[in-house]
Formats: sequence, structure tokens, C-alpha cells
Amino acid sequence: MAKILPQPSAPGWLAEPKKRAAFHALLAAWFARHGRDLPWRRTHDPYAILVSELMLQQTQVATVLPYYARWLEIFPTVRALAAAPEAEVLRAWEGLGYYARARNLHRAAKAIVEQHGGKFPRTLSEIAALPGVGRYTAGAVASFAFDLAAPIVDANVARVLARLLDLALPINTAAGKNALWSTAEVLLPDAGENGASPRCFNSALMELGALLCRARAPQCLLCPVRAFCAAFAAKTQGQRPVKTARRATVLLQEDCAWICDRDRVLLQQETGSRWRGLWKLPPLLPAGVSPPGELPLVQLTYPFTHHRVTLRVFRAEIPHAPLADQHWQPRAALDTLAFAAPHRRALRQLLKLHADPALT
Repeated sequence: MAKILPQPSAPGWLAEPKKRAAFHALLAAWFARHGRDLPWRRTHDPYAILVSELMLQQTQVATVLPYYARWLEIFPTVRALAAAPEAEVLRAWEGLGYYARARNLHRAAKAIVEQHGGKFPRTLSEIAALPGVGRYTAGAVASFAFDLAAPIVDANVARVLARLLDLALPINTAAGKNALWSTAEVLLPDAGENGASPRCFNSALMELGALLCRARAPQCLLCPVRAFCAAFAAKTQGQRPVKTARRATVLLQEDCAWICDRDRVLLQQETGSRWRGLWKLPPLLPAGVSPPGELPLVQLTYPFTHHRVTLRVFRAEIPHAPLADQHWQPRAALDTLAFAAPHRRALRQLLKLHADPALT
């Protein structure tokens, strides 16, 4: 079946099966020598691969490694995850951020148990139908677990493909994304095609972006497929990929209260979409009004999408009646609760100061 080129300016070699096969062979040989030994590459278990893919979204490999190992100890199978309460799932995810990923993983596990009898679906369309599984994640699970010919485009692959094409379109626009996905599909070998494997090809393409075709200072002279790269030939690799301007960072302030009574701490359980179900320090009331003349007990900053938030914690009086979503929690139970990561950091600092009578 003929493969459709992604754009009129695409390199001509993409239309030639022999040259594509040469590209596959060079990339596979490089990956065999230089690919990292990562735990999710040692398994074809689709559940374990789904866990790794969701964890790796917007999170670096070094950060994910201990979380991945611990998660599979706590929830070794899809049935174990499906049966777990959400609070336990969020506690195991604490610190990775973007908690919607944990909830989506939990929902997907429940769907597999309820709709597929606990057996992971084996077709691309069924995998893509799981809650919270998008086009990239479905392709990654299908190819890495089942060696299906499913294209994938993550940040690393997008950078490699944009340079192979010398793509002038911004990759974060609809037209740019279409060009990348079309190229990924054209390049992808079918299972067994000239001995190639979609699993190996997708892994190698991602690894090339991670190790050599980096965003800054790409290692073009070490690249096994530089002869195929239109940006290398045009000396525009430093200008690719193109992206539309990012939104300006918005500075926000979040003021919270430190309220404790002997060995109890007053906390609030979040009901909003971002941190739903997680515990945090209660907001300072009235909102936006800090105690006159007082310095915060703790102050830290954290990022959130295009925001940078300054979290300040002030000492506050015990309220006459806590709000409905506020509860006293014993200090001994704090490690068992799932916290929003910035609030966990603040709480740890506060507990170190707790011996000071002025804080009690």
C-alpha cells in the first residue's frame, strides 16, 4: 500500500521504500548500541507500559523511575489498581503532579475490568477508547506492548520529525501537528517489514530525540540518520522545530493558614478539578488579606501551566466552626494522606517548626 507524503516539500526519500528501509536499519542499529536500559522497555505488559506512558507525560525519566517501581509494587495488576480507592491512588502519585493522569489511569483500569473482563484490549481503537487515553498514548501502548504498526508523536519524536522535514510550520498548530503525524505514519514500518519492528522503531525514534536530536545543541555529527535530515542539509536544525509564541507567565499568590490544636492540624480537601481529592492547607480568610504586620511562617513558589504561584502560610486562630470540606487531622495520620505537592512541602517545613510554642 502506497504511503501518502505529509506535504509537498517533504524529502523525496520518504516516498522510496528502499530508502525508508535504510533509514530503519541505521536507526535500529544505533538504538541497539545506545538505547537506555529503562524498566518499561523490559516488558511487553500493556498495563505496565500504560503506567509508564502516563507518568512520563510532562515529567522527566529520572523523576519517573522511582515512582514507576513503587506504583507497580502497590498496584501490580490492572485489577489491583481498579479495586483501589481513589485516595490510595492519589497518595501513590503524590509528587508527580498533573493529578488528572492518576485519575485517568484509575478510570482506565476500571474500564478494562468492567468492559474487557480485566484483559487489556489489544487493538488500537479499543485502547484509544479507554478513559484519558489520547492518540499518542494509544499508539505507544499498541506498539510497545503488541508491536502493532501505530505511529506516535511525543515531544522528542516531534523534534526529530520537524528536523527531518525541515518543517517551517509551527508544530503546535493544527497544520504542523498534521504534518508530523502524517510523517510518523509514512516512516513507520509494518511488523516484519524487512525485519523491522514498530516497537523498536518507535522506541528508537524517541531515543534519538532524547539523546542526540535535543532541543538545544543537537548532536548532529553523531546522528545515525543525518544523511536523511533536510534541516541538517540546510543548516537550519537550530531553528527547528518552530513553535508559536508561548503565553506570558502569570504571577499568582496563594495565602494559607497554619491552624493546629495540640497534635491536630486543620486541613482542607480540595474539590476543584486540578487537585480534587487532595489535602491542602486551608485558605487564609478573608482571602487575600494577610495578618497585619506578620511575616509568613513559610513561603515557597511552584509552577502551574503558565502560572508561577507564591504560596505563603500564616499563623491563624482556631475557627469557631470549620468549613464543610475542612477537617482536623492527627499529625500521626498526615503521611497517609494524599497532598497537593506544594502543600506537602509547606507542611513539612511547618512541622519542623512545630516544636516552637509560638506555632501551637
